[in-house]
Amino acid sequence: MYKITRKENLNTDDYLIEVEAPNVAYRFKPGNFVVLIAVPKGERIPMSIQKAEDGKITMFIKKLGKTTIELDKSKVGDSIEQVIGPMGNPPEIKKYGNVVFSSDLVCGHAENYAMCKELKKIEGNYVISMQTFSNRSQIYPENELSKNFSDEYYLTTLDGSYGIKGHYKNVLKDFLDKGKIDFIFAGGDLPALRDLAKLTKPYDVPTIVTVRQVMVDATGMCGSCRVFVDGEMKLTCIDGPMFDAHKLNFEDIIRRMAMYKKKEAEAMEYYNKRNKSIE
Repeated sequence: MYKITRKENLNTDDYLIEVEAPNVAYRFKPGNFVVLIAVPKGERIPMSIQKAEDGKITMFIKKLGKTTIELDKSKVGDSIEQVIGPMGNPPEIKKYGNVVFSSDLVCGHAENYAMCKELKKIEGNYVISMQTFSNRSQIYPENELSKNFSDEYYLTTLDGSYGIKGHYKNVLKDFLDKGKIDFIFAGGDLPALRDLAKLTKPYDVPTIVTVRQVMVDATGMCGSCRVFVDGEMKLTCIDGPMFDAHKLNFEDIIRRMAMYKKKEAEAMEYYNKRNKSIE
């Protein structure tokens, strides 16, 4: 059992959970992920890690399906059944020069924080962080953003209610036009990552993106997280979760994301009915 030591809302849709997991925390590297099992015989849910400190790991979680909504009801002092990891292949933390990490969704924001923090430690890196939120009310608390671990930080909102209006891709294009970027990492919304790949390819700027979003069991057994890299099949959980964006077949990945929508809706409906009957 893994004790919850901190739990806070980040906005109306996303929340933060910190759990005691010393073995995971000791071995964690930015780009790794974990699998959570909230209750005995529960669903496996892969999660990105924001930070690992003092034997604890912190995760950002979106209230999206049955398990994440159920987990949101947990309190400090409660326990999670299993925290499995760290899993995945982290990217090399080295000198990249002018390096960007951009994100627009909960999993990407966690990775943004973790990667910027480590990249900033390497001499010769100039770290630029870009984060997009839908509006002012959705912006995370400042201490959970990657602002403190970057040389330049850009916060955008889609409706322009705070920071720069638009998506991080708009800010990034200006940098690309000026030839100021050597390397890009990104995480978050898959269609946005597809568009990012299209944006950066003509500039020939290496772009590495996280596609952990398509995972189900995260062991390589189910095959649900298949992706095609230059036409070769890979498993995101075993071979990723980060890949060269210019070589990924994004249309296949986005179609794969829709495979379990019906089952997810059925699980949510059953969960709501069960809770209503208990009440």
